[in-house]
Amino acid sequence: MNTKRMIAIDTHTHSIASGHAYSSLEEMARAAFDKGLGGFVLTDHSPGMPGGAHLYHFYNLRVLPRTIHGVSVFLGAEANIINYDGEIDLEDDVLNCLELVIASFHIPTCSIGSAEEHTSALLGAMQNHHVKVIGHPDDDRYPFDVQAVVRAAGETKTLLEMNNTSLSPRGFRVGSRGNYIKLLNECRKQGVMITLGSDAHYSSRVGECDYSEALLKELNFPEELIANNSLERFLDVTGIRL
Repeated sequence: MNTKRMIAIDTHTHSIASGHAYSSLEEMARAAFDKGLGGFVLTDHSPGMPGGAHLYHFYNLRVLPRTIHGVSVFLGAEANIINYDGEIDLEDDVLNCLELVIASFHIPTCSIGSAEEHTSALLGAMQNHHVKVIGHPDDDRYPFDVQAVVRAAGETKTLLEMNNTSLSPRGFRVGSRGNYIKLLNECRKQGVMITLGSDAHYSSRVGECDYSEALLKELNFPEELIANNSLERFLDVTGIRL
C-alpha cells in the first residue's frame, strides 16, 4: 500500500550485512516498494564497527542491479569517524566503489572528547570528497559547534542528516530533539540542505521518517532544503547518475 511521504529516497538503511540488522536486501526492497518510495541507499556499517560488513561486501556491491522489486538501490556505506582529524575507516579504493558515503560518530569507533575536538572531526570528515552525508549529528555525547559545522556543510556541499531513529522514543542517542532544533534553525539561516534517513535496521522501518517529519512540520522547515524529497532533487544534489 503506497503512502504519501516527505521523502522519496531513504538515504540511511542497513541490511543483515551490518551484523546487528535483521533483514535481507530483498526484504528491504520489497518494503520500500510497498511504501511508495522511489528507492533507498544501502549504507551498511563499515568494518570498524563491531560486526560490520567485510570490505568484500562493499567491493562487490557493483553486482547488484540498479532496480530491485521496482525501486532503485543506491550503493553506499556508513563509515566511522575514527579520530579528531575526521579520518574514516574506509580507504579510497573502497570509497571509489560507492555512490553515497555517510560519516558518523559511533561510541565503539571514536572516543568522546571535547566540543572542539568533535567539531574538528566533523570538519575534517567533510573535507573528504567521498563523504556526502554527516550521519546523526544529534547526540549530546558528541557536542560540536553547530554554526561552524553548518557553514562547512554548505561550503563542501555535504548533507546533514536528520535521523529518525535518533528521535524515536526507543532511540538511544541523547538530547536529539533539542539538538535537531538548533541544527535545523541554523540550516535554515544559512540555507544548508539536510537529508532524512530512517537508519532502518529492519525492513519495516525502511522509509519511516515520521518523527523527523513531525519536527520539520512543527518548525515549518523549508521543503527546498530537503535533499531527498524527490528522486530528481536527490540525484541533482548528490551527483549520482542512474
